[in-house]
Amino acid sequence: MNSMALRTPYLSKSRLISAWQCPKKLHLEKHHSDLAVITPQMESAFAGGHQVGDVAKELYGTADSVEVAFNFKTMVAETQQLIEGGADFPIFEATFRYENVLVRVDVMIPDGDGWRVIEVKASTSVKDYHVLDCAIQDWVLRNSGINVTSISLAHINNQFVYAGDGNYDGLLLENDLTEEVRTLEPSVVDLVAKARDAVTGPMPDIQVGTHCNKPYDCQFQSHCWPSDTKYPVTGLGGSKAKLGEYVALGCRDILDVDENSITAATQQRIYRVTCKGEPEILDGAREALEALPYPRYYLDFETIGPGVPIWSGTRPYAAIPVQWSCHSEQEGGALHHEEFLDLSGDPPMRALAEKMIACLGDSGPVLMYTSYEKGVIEGLIDRFPDLTEPLQGIVNRLWDLHPVVKENYYHPDMLGSWSIKAVLPTINPEMDYSKLEGIAEGMGASDGFIEAINPDTDMVRKLELEEQLLRYCKFDTEAMVEIVRFLRNS
Repeated sequence: MNSMALRTPYLSKSRLISAWQCPKKLHLEKHHSDLAVITPQMESAFAGGHQVGDVAKELYGTADSVEVAFNFKTMVAETQQLIEGGADFPIFEATFRYENVLVRVDVMIPDGDGWRVIEVKASTSVKDYHVLDCAIQDWVLRNSGINVTSISLAHINNQFVYAGDGNYDGLLLENDLTEEVRTLEPSVVDLVAKARDAVTGPMPDIQVGTHCNKPYDCQFQSHCWPSDTKYPVTGLGGSKAKLGEYVALGCRDILDVDENSITAATQQRIYRVTCKGEPEILDGAREALEALPYPRYYLDFETIGPGVPIWSGTRPYAAIPVQWSCHSEQEGGALHHEEFLDLSGDPPMRALAEKMIACLGDSGPVLMYTSYEKGVIEGLIDRFPDLTEPLQGIVNRLWDLHPVVKENYYHPDMLGSWSIKAVLPTINPEMDYSKLEGIAEGMGASDGFIEAINPDTDMVRKLELEEQLLRYCKFDTEAMVEIVRFLRNS
């Protein structure tokens, strides 16, 4: 590689945003991408961004609009040919390079003798890094000779209600950021220099902290945060800033932390139980559970919340229930299981609510883990006012298992989390979500459902997803049954 290439390495807009978040993140992306851990949440966000981008092409496109295909060798030249050829139509993914910084522009619309530029995001508001994102584009475009008359950010309007007719006009809200963006040009120049140093120089010495999750969850956290001990210091939970201070002091394990520096009650408890090396089980859980009458119902929902609504009457990112599992328990321990899942692609909410009402009857506590189920049922009440009485009756019977577990049980292996996925394997090692094949967490279930109802999904894959969805949701209610039995008998 020649010296010029070393001084001006290729930088994309996303790499510059990585450098803004953390120069070490960019260095790892460039030189140690094998260390990245891509979570289902990251993959889902990426896919959601593509869906919103597709809608933007429908909303801003015309009969003669053009999309520049992604081809590293040709996309800059193709864009240049369109501009120099006098293009007077919208261009999607127009690509420009200046000082080896490359940007692909979501939307460019002719505006007199210049161009109106629109960046499209799947968020519901304008963030600081969105403004910087637009400033990077503006800097590259104007230095490439483009007359940018305005630059705006279009984001999701979460008050948009889809009519179900394929028309998404109103889904995106535009914010003109031109004036704000132009003031950031010196910051862009500084950021480019910082990014070049991160790419061409040694690994930047950046301590872990809150920036590991802002604005994005970094894919290198398992590398940068201590994770090779039995009880990593992150297992104390709480503020990432405080945990970062512990790491900076050389603490890798919870047991390395100075007890006197811990002030939060929950962290003190985690530290105490971890030092003791055995679980803490208080009597309060057994007493609370023994007081519950029968029959008992264990309820869990799976929901979807796409940024681009699928069904009539739904809003972007609204939690829409599409599946439930329920175990009912009689006195003496006899269990009965019912479930709901409709992969026809039709709106399932009405049938889901009606079958749930029939399943739960009108008496007996309905156990849930955290208050999420309550919000889902209240959403069904808003959607189906005629079902208010039976649904409100269920809401009144809801009983949250999570606070009882948190107040009365902690095992060192839970590593600071009282999620059902953290608790379950500490009471029954054979019941571990990580052993589930395919779908093993909520985001995977949401994405799996959306894939299953897609008409382009073949039947073999659809049946595979159906099996995984049913198994996963059932596992959630089985987990609650197991936790209750354990605490009741401890």
